[in-house]
Amino acid sequence: MSATEIDYYELLEVERGADDKVIKSSYRRLAMRYHPDKNPGCTDSEAKFKQISVAYDCLKDPQKRAAYDRYGHAAFQQGAGGGGGQSGDFGDIGDIFESIFGSAFGGGGRQQQRRGADLRYDMEVSLDEAFRGKSTEITIEVSQGCEPCKGTGAEPGTSKRGCNMCAGHGKVRAQQGFFVVERTCPTCQGRGEVIDKPCRSCGGEGRVDKPQTLQVDIPPGVDSGTRIRLSGKGEAGPFGSPPGDLYIFLHVKRHRVFEREGTTLLTRVPITFTTAALGGSIEIPGIDGDAITVDIPAGIQSGKQLRKRGTGMPVLQGRGRGDMVVEISVETPTKLSARQKELLRELQETETGDECPGSKGFFDRLKDAWNDLTE
Repeated sequence: MSATEIDYYELLEVERGADDKVIKSSYRRLAMRYHPDKNPGCTDSEAKFKQISVAYDCLKDPQKRAAYDRYGHAAFQQGAGGGGGQSGDFGDIGDIFESIFGSAFGGGGRQQQRRGADLRYDMEVSLDEAFRGKSTEITIEVSQGCEPCKGTGAEPGTSKRGCNMCAGHGKVRAQQGFFVVERTCPTCQGRGEVIDKPCRSCGGEGRVDKPQTLQVDIPPGVDSGTRIRLSGKGEAGPFGSPPGDLYIFLHVKRHRVFEREGTTLLTRVPITFTTAALGGSIEIPGIDGDAITVDIPAGIQSGKQLRKRGTGMPVLQGRGRGDMVVEISVETPTKLSARQKELLRELQETETGDECPGSKGFFDRLKDAWNDLTE
């Protein structure tokens, strides 16, 4: 019976979902059993050995196995009903492989042009620049199209010609047993063209490294991690193929006054304990340079946050601004004059404890806990 008429998995006595290790182990076991050297003169054993060898040759190769799983023996024959053996007409399986694995295994046609590489450039900006936006220039060393040959790679006055090895297809084929194997043409490297006289300026590559100065426009509201794409400003592709892109990654420097959370600006402001007790107002500079008045309610505590709407960072590519959050820190005086100390002692003598309910409540709870322990 021909190997093409028997399921390869049945021949190797394994399940369809068997992994490579199981398939290999079963093949070795069967090959030892049916090897002609162990069965001299037995034509059945010799035929069986050939059948399992054909089956293993298919299933050990991931690409062939995928084609077999999908199309069965038709993957390696011309027509689904062919029952011929190894001497049959196996046709061109490039279309089958292409439907499974993509154009890498497909039939004719030149290889797709290889695009130039994308590049990354890291740029640091201040918080003020992130608020207002800015236009700046950067200079980078990057591969660019060779001017003398216009990116073709051929010496000026000459031109490329079609590759004789692959007839301009970029791929060559070879028959290997059941299969027609297709690979990139080694002469033209898949381009379908060859250069007899390479350009002396670029060595036939079609591109050269040189400095490039670019204008970068940074919009208001950018943040660390914001990415600006400059299309077509990356590395030039080889032999005149399209260039890649340049990506500018922004990093916003730490500010002396403000911390940033998205479009919100946070700042910590110390105030005197008298202002905290009596209330009042303070002025702080905004990120835009304008003074911002902050009203302090009487009796404010450290850690209290006051919000000023619309005084934060601008919304990137949008309208409006975020907020500013002012966190209050009540500062205890460390340098007092004799008169100030005298006034504070007078205040202390008039205190009943009700002025600071948080402190009074804590000590009341502490006293109750102490009484419970001593009872």
